[in-house]
Amino acid sequence: MSTAQTPQLSGIDLTDDSYTVVQSLARNKYRAENSTGEVVLRGAQKMFKMKEQFPFTDADGNDVFTVEAGGIVDVAGNYVLSDAQTGEEVVVLDNDYSILQDVWKVRDPRTEAVLAEISSRGAAVTLARNMLPLGELIPHEYEITDADGGHVGTISGQFSMKDTYEISIDDASDVPKEAVVAASMVIDAIQQN
Repeated sequence: MSTAQTPQLSGIDLTDDSYTVVQSLARNKYRAENSTGEVVLRGAQKMFKMKEQFPFTDADGNDVFTVEAGGIVDVAGNYVLSDAQTGEEVVVLDNDYSILQDVWKVRDPRTEAVLAEISSRGAAVTLARNMLPLGELIPHEYEITDADGGHVGTISGQFSMKDTYEISIDDASDVPKEAVVAASMVIDAIQQN
């Protein structure tokens, strides 16, 4: 399915093919930088909310979109990414959490068609992250695929004091980059990595 049919965000245009997402030390607060190191997006998990919310702003602090949980304490559920300017739903992020593999689907909010899938690579690594003492220190590795299972890119965690992810997008012709970058932040926050 082409993203031309999917609503687009009016406040931001992510055109780069690689991004670095860094979490602050204090809480679930993130920044995304493009390949030249410029901050292009900031997101933070709102604290003390019944439903988890993640407002995102551009580098100048302008609201661009919000990701909100579909339910209360929604560890394995859906999260709606909505345009902050129009209020229109852009994509839905579905979490199919299991102890062996983390799978996130990026869906069209109107048709529910899958646009992309973000899957952890390696059941042994996912199991170790979930079961071993200090397993959360093992960096995540995800593969991004399109609706047909074709390779789109990767999200690779780095060893560091702050959670840091390198996002590489090789072919995003049918996948909204905004959703991939937002998902990397939301995945980290939801799974309390």
